[in-house]
Amino acid sequence: MLSADDPLVRHSYYEASAERTDSYPPLQTDIACDVCVVGAGLAGLSAAIDLADAGFTVAVLEARQVGWGASGRNGGQALVGLASDMQIVERQLGRAAARQVWDATVEAVELIHARCERFGIDCEWQDGFIAAAVTPRRAAELAHWGEMLARDYGYPRIRHIDRAELPQWIASSRYQAAAHDSGSGHLHPLKYTLGLARAAAGLGVKIFEQSQAIEVRPGRLAEVRTPQGRVHCSHVLLAGNVYLADLMPQLAARIMPVGTFIAASGPLGAERAAQLLPHGTAVSDTQWVLDYFRLSRDHRMLFGGRVSYSTLPPPRLPQAMRRRMLGVFPQLADVPIEFAWGGYVDITMNRAPDFGRVTDNVYYLQGFSGHGLALTGLAGRIVAEAISGTASRFDLFARIKHRDFPGGPWLRTPLLVLAMAWYRMRDLIG
Repeated sequence: MLSADDPLVRHSYYEASAERTDSYPPLQTDIACDVCVVGAGLAGLSAAIDLADAGFTVAVLEARQVGWGASGRNGGQALVGLASDMQIVERQLGRAAARQVWDATVEAVELIHARCERFGIDCEWQDGFIAAAVTPRRAAELAHWGEMLARDYGYPRIRHIDRAELPQWIASSRYQAAAHDSGSGHLHPLKYTLGLARAAAGLGVKIFEQSQAIEVRPGRLAEVRTPQGRVHCSHVLLAGNVYLADLMPQLAARIMPVGTFIAASGPLGAERAAQLLPHGTAVSDTQWVLDYFRLSRDHRMLFGGRVSYSTLPPPRLPQAMRRRMLGVFPQLADVPIEFAWGGYVDITMNRAPDFGRVTDNVYYLQGFSGHGLALTGLAGRIVAEAISGTASRFDLFARIKHRDFPGGPWLRTPLLVLAMAWYRMRDLIG
């Protein structure tokens, strides 16, 4: 895992372009509150806001800094839907319940807009997302996907883009077809996360940085211990995902830490940037080992793609990411990479989110599988609803079944590396 002084943390474009004007003290005493949230990322802070609105007293424990994990270092694409195929949810829960899950993901994007308006957060929002197909088979799948969402899920916002029209959207010859989603978009994730922390603190939430939770003692009155203090509370929310370490080993068995990496080019200038992505949309291809990219407000290409299933950061990351970028945009051969960074996302076996309870009053949110920028916020809202006494939406997500990764703590990573080698081969053969 990454440490606080790792270059993959330090060399983040988001950290360089977001000002941390607020800091929060470490917990150095014993306190009492209604709810203790572990993890000051998007899920935990979103829950804290809604809990504070509902009249609960809330403490948030963050092992490092607000937004240090995936919430502040991700690709910035805020998308409707799940990382998994909705048919996985349909098979488990039925069409009606799957439609409720889908509608919740649409609400998740709407919640970002509502929070930014309410709290005055400038997160650099830009409308639009494109899923792009590299092969004819994937192009046919994209067309079917858009039709299915309109027919079965009441979501008519997917527009098919054929190959002849693609240059109006992406200045690359790599793609066969695409689908444009006008309901999704992209943003500066760290600015948004820091804005949520500021909003939560303004509502009376106590945020403690440099305060790693090292033990949770369940009970009618639960206790969460840090190296220098304790929180006594009626409810606990575990929202640290892969960064919970060994706090709850039974949860860790159901998620796999997968490294994902991003690079930021030097500034391109407004005119050149607009030539690459004329509509300013975020883009992701539909390969198993995918590339995703978007433009920043200051006209840089933010390009993500390389992943690591071995938990080992790749060597020579800037050079590796530049090669991937040039595979899509060879016209950027004269443009340097100025930032390259990474982090870990928490994937589940079926790529669906994993929400539930460890005990009656200890909740957890995990398994967003790289598709959590929007859904984490909605997850925080529905767990706040559950703690407030209305658990129907939380229990709907909790009904999605999950399995432990095979191989146990020693073999599950090598087995996943082998499995992903197979999927990479599938990408190559179309």
